[in-house]
Amino acid sequence: MPLLLKGSCRCGAVRFSVRSHTPVPYQLCYCSICRKQQGGGGYAINLGADSATLEVMGDDALGVYRAEIEDEERPVCETSTGERNFCTKCGSALWLYDPTWPELVHPFASAIDTDLPVPRERTHLMLKYKANWVEPDIRRGDKAFDLYPQESIAGWHRRTGMWVE
Repeated sequence: MPLLLKGSCRCGAVRFSVRSHTPVPYQLCYCSICRKQQGGGGYAINLGADSATLEVMGDDALGVYRAEIEDEERPVCETSTGERNFCTKCGSALWLYDPTWPELVHPFASAIDTDLPVPRERTHLMLKYKANWVEPDIRRGDKAFDLYPQESIAGWHRRTGMWVE
């Protein structure tokens, strides 16, 4: 059975649970949206989970942010289909849901209260957009990408033997 992840915001107004086959916090995203919304070490870590299992308490305190995505090739901004859910009382980032992939929800590892498995290797992505003050801790065996890797979250978990049945 997939791992039950329990999470919450900082003030406790929102609590949630969701089941995940892919609970390892291995993927560090350095894009400006993740970095500025989640803070931290200049990156954010998203997990994968089954959206049909998401249960939320305190949804009256949920807000949704849809980022404007700038394209270096065009002067026009596009609004992301991704819905970044956060607590309107304390501002904690909770999860990302994108209706393009309705079966998935991506909790932010920073919001998870359940102990998470330790990754055997990490993937650093969107390094092209990291802040100049960020010095990525790319360790032996880690993978690094200017943009997105070809390997999916599910693919990484299967390849590394960290998929949870």
